[in-house]
Amino acid sequence: MSQKRPEAESGRSEAESGQPDRTTGPAHTTTSAARFAAFASSRGRYYAVFLAVFCAVLIISNISATKVIGFGPIVTDGGAFLFPIAYILGDVISEVYGFKAARKAVITGFALQILATFVFWLVLISPPGPGYENQDAFAAVLGFYPRIVAASLVGYFVGQLLNSWVLVAVKKRMGESKLWVRLLTSTGVGEFVDTLLFCIIAFAGVIPGLDFLNYIIVGFVYKVAVEIIFLPVTYRVIKLVKRHEPSYELDEARA
Repeated sequence: MSQKRPEAESGRSEAESGQPDRTTGPAHTTTSAARFAAFASSRGRYYAVFLAVFCAVLIISNISATKVIGFGPIVTDGGAFLFPIAYILGDVISEVYGFKAARKAVITGFALQILATFVFWLVLISPPGPGYENQDAFAAVLGFYPRIVAASLVGYFVGQLLNSWVLVAVKKRMGESKLWVRLLTSTGVGEFVDTLLFCIIAFAGVIPGLDFLNYIIVGFVYKVAVEIIFLPVTYRVIKLVKRHEPSYELDEARA
C-alpha cells in the first residue's frame, strides 16, 4: 500500500539528511531501511521519455559497434562513444522506477534490436536499384550487424538486468541514502558481465591475440570510468526526476 513520501513528512529526504525519517513512528528504524526505498510508477510522467532515449542509444551504439577502432595501443569499437550512456540511463530508470520498469526497458530495447536486424537483412538481400553502387559497402557494414546484435542481446540483457537487480537490491537494503554506492556497485557487476559476453560473442576470432584481451580490458575500464565521471550528472538527473515525478512515493510493491 502506498504511503506518503518520507520527504513530505520530514521536510527533507533521507538522502539529504543522511538519516532515516522517524516522524512516522517507531516502525521506521535503521533495521527496516527497505521501507524508505521509494519508486515511481512506470506510467509516470517521464518514464516514456527515458525508455525512448534508452532504446535509441542502444540501437545507435550497436550500429556504431560494427567498426573496430584503434587509438594507438588502445583497441575498442564505435559503440564506445555512446553505449556507456545506456548504463547511466539504466541506472536512472532502476533507481527511480524500480526493477520491473528497468526490465521492461531492456526487453523493449531488444525487441527493437531484433526488428532493426530483420529490416537490415531484408534491405541487404534486396537487389540494388539502378545507379546504386554501394551494395558491397552496405553488406560489409550491416552484414556484420546480426553478430553485433546477438552479442548485445546476450551481453546487455544479462549485464543490464544484473545492473538493475543489484541497484534495487542495495537500495532496498540501504534505503534512499548512499546513492553512489549502489550506482558504482551495480555498474561494476553489470558492465563486467556485459563487456565479457559482448566481446567474446562479437569479436572472438576477429580481433587477434593480445589485442582481443586489450579490447576486453579497455572496454570494461572505459565504461566504468564514464560512469564515475558522469556520477555528478547522474545524481542531478535522478534528484530532479524524483522531485518532479508525481508518482514517486513509498511503495514497496512497485519494486
